[in-house]
Amino acid sequence: MITEEQIQQFIAQAHRCGDARLTICSSGNLSWRIGDQALVSGTGSWVPSLKRENVAICNIADGTSVNGVKPSMESGFHLGILRERPDVNVVFHFQSEYATVVSCMKNRPTNFNVTAEIPCHVGSEIPLIPYYRPGSKELAAAVVAAMRDHNSILLAKHGQVVCGKDFDEVFERAMFFEMACRIIIQSGGAYEVLSPAEIDDLEVYVLGKKTK
Repeated sequence: MITEEQIQQFIAQAHRCGDARLTICSSGNLSWRIGDQALVSGTGSWVPSLKRENVAICNIADGTSVNGVKPSMESGFHLGILRERPDVNVVFHFQSEYATVVSCMKNRPTNFNVTAEIPCHVGSEIPLIPYYRPGSKELAAAVVAAMRDHNSILLAKHGQVVCGKDFDEVFERAMFFEMACRIIIQSGGAYEVLSPAEIDDLEVYVLGKKTK
């Protein structure tokens, strides 16, 4: 059973994301798996100042709200990711400044590996999801499909989604995603990325995913 302490922890993490300017006003949404249910920020709520009455408790299996609060219009992909990824407990959709600029560019970068933090914490490949209306079934399906094998994605003309095992991992992922986009934008396009060999080296000596 979800406790009041867990709800307050969820609210504090939402405010943390707002304090870091990963979301502004009503942009973005957050979810947290607790057993077979999830806390989800409510539809129309402001994540940076999320209130107790705007926290929905949903059954992950069917999306039903059990406390009468309507979850975010993007709850379809939040709960879909939680169903598909048992290793994931937190999902965060955000619209940080530079990453959202990148999502709206005509000639978007396809390689974000500007520093070691990106392949190590965000992902060496970040899929681009074409534009679908926010809250649509088409968007939810595309996001869930992409995040079966990735932890970070870019939504064209919309924003970003990251997922992870806990709040710290998701926060770190979002912050480094934004950092990469800031480097790309502020460089005016004159930036370098890590080579495949350099990424492989990180996977051996930093992440321990491969062996020499």
